[in-house]
Amino acid sequence: MSEEHNWKFAQCFGDKGDSDDITDVQHLTFFLADIISTVEFDQTGDYLATGDKGGRVVLFERNESKKNCEYRFYTEFQSHEAEFDYLKSLEIEEKINKIKWCKRQNSAHFLLSTNDKTIKLWKVFDKSLKLVTENSIAPNPSPVNTLRLPTLTHHDTIVAAVPRKVYANAHTYHINSISINSDGETYISADDLRVNLWNLDVSDQSFNIVDIKPANMEELTEVITAAEFHPEQCNVFMYSSSKGTIKLSDMRESALCDQHAKVFEEAEDPAHRSFFSEIISSVSDINFSYDGRYILSRDYLTLKIWDINMDNKPVQTINIHDQLRTRLCDLYENDCIFDKFECTFSGDDSHVMTGSYNNMFHLYDREGKTDIALQADKSAFRSKRLGSSKNKMSMARNSAPSADNMDFNKKILHSSWHPQENTIAIAATNNLFIFT
Repeated sequence: MSEEHNWKFAQCFGDKGDSDDITDVQHLTFFLADIISTVEFDQTGDYLATGDKGGRVVLFERNESKKNCEYRFYTEFQSHEAEFDYLKSLEIEEKINKIKWCKRQNSAHFLLSTNDKTIKLWKVFDKSLKLVTENSIAPNPSPVNTLRLPTLTHHDTIVAAVPRKVYANAHTYHINSISINSDGETYISADDLRVNLWNLDVSDQSFNIVDIKPANMEELTEVITAAEFHPEQCNVFMYSSSKGTIKLSDMRESALCDQHAKVFEEAEDPAHRSFFSEIISSVSDINFSYDGRYILSRDYLTLKIWDINMDNKPVQTINIHDQLRTRLCDLYENDCIFDKFECTFSGDDSHVMTGSYNNMFHLYDREGKTDIALQADKSAFRSKRLGSSKNKMSMARNSAPSADNMDFNKKILHSSWHPQENTIAIAATNNLFIFT
């Protein structure tokens, strides 16, 4: 990404109304179901997937007729339904936690989607609809021994989505991440205490490769927060914990990878020690760089870039909203301190992106020298619709707002960066924003 790239608002999908205007309970239910819970570009960047709290997956495709990088609606399908676990008297939400695209092998698309308990492999393809144009009764009298067969002709082409595999009953706790291996054959899924390895073709069997569940649950001190495969080495994966550590494991060492190969952990500064230290040090998201050399991790207040060859401290620590350090008590009271912000590398690994409050998100260079703060706000849509020049992001490079002026109900938790160019997709409540 060039240092001088002029980011601007390009598109907005979703309801352009405001949640504050909703008074009807039924409309509020629909609004909550529309809240986007995950965003993911495919490997080419030509397709974009979003999942929401209502269990739906919406796909967008690149509009080739437009000169700029613009997207249009492709298809939508119901991926998961709400369920009830009668043994545990527990309601299982339909909310889509993660979506991952499989590498494309033919004209069809394959993608994995998961809620808290069940992972599904979906096939999305163009299906030809054919209609019978003639029946066996001839319009004119004909000899008895003449038979006219019905013929099928192409009527329409629709985009169909069918579940090819359902990977169920393997996780006791809530699934927080899935990651497809570089070999294209296997993937891992992680919940609070375990990481399982699956073959994409086998839905009734998985292998437990990490298990941190203690014999006595009262001795539980940490949970797994995320897991991801290395982009090039199919035997290496990492997982992060609520204690702020990232563990790198090699599946060639043993069947159960509890003995990690490396642990990335930074010693805590005693000056910043407080009641909330463990909560804010919990890693909410981790990502490998595309070349596999660096690891990007996000906790509540900071973004850290680690060199895979140096595990004692990060090569870069970037403070996202350090002004909130004095407000941690209030954030604990309103549960915002538990918000899980995602992070991602740019396609060329030169920049990183993560979200914040006030619908702000930040783009940093890998050295942490530049900070571009942009806002995914409906005013950008309105100004573009009115033909105003304000959509050129005049409000974009804002300085960080003070803690008193932050709207904690507006937050950018989910985002994705185009793998090959400067286009980013941002989920802001029930809207999807595209910036180029």
